[in-house]
Amino acid sequence: MDATLAGIVGGGLGLVIGAVAVAASRLSERKLKTIPPSAPPPLPSGVSDVLAVLRSIAIVLDSSDAVVNNSASAVSYGLVRHGELVHTELRQLARQVRRDGEIREVELELTRGFGTTTNTVMTARVAPLGAPHILILAEDHTHARRVEEVRRDFVANVSHELKTPVGGIALLAEAVLDARDDPEAVSRFAARIQVESTRLTRLVKEIVDLSRLQVADTLHEPELVQIPQVVAEAVDRVRVAAEARQITLEAVADERAAVFGDTELLATAVANLVSNAVNYSETGTRVAVAARRVGDTIEITVSDQGQGIPTTEQSRIFERFYRVDAARSRATGGTGLGLAIVKHVCATHGGDVSVWSEEGHGSTFTMRLPAASDRTAADSDRHTVGTAQGEQPG
Repeated sequence: MDATLAGIVGGGLGLVIGAVAVAASRLSERKLKTIPPSAPPPLPSGVSDVLAVLRSIAIVLDSSDAVVNNSASAVSYGLVRHGELVHTELRQLARQVRRDGEIREVELELTRGFGTTTNTVMTARVAPLGAPHILILAEDHTHARRVEEVRRDFVANVSHELKTPVGGIALLAEAVLDARDDPEAVSRFAARIQVESTRLTRLVKEIVDLSRLQVADTLHEPELVQIPQVVAEAVDRVRVAAEARQITLEAVADERAAVFGDTELLATAVANLVSNAVNYSETGTRVAVAARRVGDTIEITVSDQGQGIPTTEQSRIFERFYRVDAARSRATGGTGLGLAIVKHVCATHGGDVSVWSEEGHGSTFTMRLPAASDRTAADSDRHTVGTAQGEQPG
């Protein structure tokens, strides 16, 4: 075979081998495409059922940190969105647990929801769940943290508030002793002692009242309370202070307005609102008190023409001892507990209290309480009349 023929034969064989190789490669690719990708290993049996009944927020991650199962609360708290874990802190914890298999528990302050600045205090426990999965259990401790802060502030504030009048009385008593030969000075210091002792008495009473309200979440023996009588009693308590400052009190109440509760507590709550309105209004202005029935709710509003409350302060005014204007509050004898008592009285009666205010345009506080139904109120009235006439109830 000469060299030319050998070259032709060799080239032909090369073409055949190349064609066979290309065909084999394409056939192999087709086979690979037809083979389905390996599915991720399933969750251990019963895990989904357990997660459904857990009170904690539950999230299960796979080996790629994708969320494969979660409780509904994980979404509502903003921890999971579109099948992904939102917070980097939790993702890093999961990766650490995946590396060494050690269970970790930490407390984190996480933002709640998209585009919000509200933070949630979470206690997160991260543990391995089988070979490829990671389990995250989280609990919201925001309320507990807030309660602890309020308790700590309450103790500190009570100590401070009690020290002020007690210290004032002690200093004034020393001044009286030093000025015992000056009747005019003694009289002046004695008057100041009386003012401080009155403030101390009021402070102690309001602390006791607030503590009692916080312990008793419900009313043990609610009675039918006519709101017009409550409004009249509250206005009467503040009338002298209002007249001294030439402030006009106007009151109007729907005769149908009635609730079940405690007359004294409700009168105290309304009186606190009226007293605040008088103390923070200018001389010669007007304070209006109104009560009306709106469907199944009784609304009691107290409006003034005072200086108003800054928007940034409105969310805190119902906290214990919180004062928007501390200097003016002390000048008027305020303890910073009046609105906290109003809030707790409303909560005890199944209602709430809110405020609308604009600086320079006064404030309006609104108490909302569940109304007594007409039939129930009528039955209660007949029972009261019958018992007063000597009839046996029932």
